Amino acid sequence: MDKTFTYRGKSLNKENIEFINRLIAENPDDSRRKLSVKLCEAWNWVQKNGALRDMVARGLMLELHRAGHIPLPAKKCSPNNPFVNRKKTPEITIDQTSLEKTVSQLKPLEFRKVRRTPYEKLCDSLIEQHHYLGYCQPVGEHLKYIIFADPA
Repeated sequence: MDKTFTYRGKSLNKENIEFINRLIAENPDDSRRKLSVKLCEAWNWVQKNGALRDMVARGLMLELHRAGHIPLPAKKCSPNNPFVNRKKTPEITIDQTSLEKTVSQLKPLEFRKVRRTPYEKLCDSLIEQHHYLGYCQPVGEHLKYIIFADPA
């Protein structure tokens, strides 16, 4: 097999790329999405659950386009992505006076779950302000904790 291009473990040869070029030429009015669906159907490129791998095919076609192997049509739309324009977590001011104590002197320590409580915004703000990566909205189920100490 004359390997020309590899994308996410799928190797393409010259004939595969020529097939994609013909597909694009035969469907000049199709969107990138429609082309990726047609490519998946032609190659029987499906996930384990039977759904077409059209997002992967679209990524493959975009990489081929960027490498100069195929001409993709212009984007027809750019769907709104609510995560791109998400507002930053507001900065919450808390007392950060240094304590000259050991951890054992701060007892009792209280590990409090703050997910879905009024303290969740405080937790998010502290991560945004003090973690080197900042705060990013997690995907899926997750837990958040804050450790409270008695400085007295």
